[in-house]
Amino acid sequence: MALDPTAVSATSHAPAFITPTAGAPVYYGFQVLEDVVVDGFIFGKITDFEAEPCAEGDAFVIAPDGSRAGLVWEAGETVSISEVLPIEASRWGVWAVSFPHPMNSRANARRNLELILPALKLKWNEWRQKFRAI
Repeated sequence: MALDPTAVSATSHAPAFITPTAGAPVYYGFQVLEDVVVDGFIFGKITDFEAEPCAEGDAFVIAPDGSRAGLVWEAGETVSISEVLPIEASRWGVWAVSFPHPMNSRANARRNLELILPALKLKWNEWRQKFRAI
């Protein structure tokens, strides 16, 4: 797992992703890759694809407004996106995504984010219309 070493836990006996501090965003405690950005959307990793090769894993995306969505990803031949969990107030869904570039570098993570971002932006805008109007 790609833990954020700077994340503060609410308890001393569990990592921050298990016991986040009050008000922490969803996926708090995992690494945010500040250098993997496309159109203001930042990639965060849960599965540490940089530590060991993997063909599938978990990640998240942070929108320009700070809101987040989860990703269950796999490297494959085509680009696809489908719902795993629906949009809710705390996040704009969890999405199963596939993309063609192996997740073995931040450059490829950026390339893959570029490919899925048009569909993710639609989900983000749907979330904003539903929950940011409240």
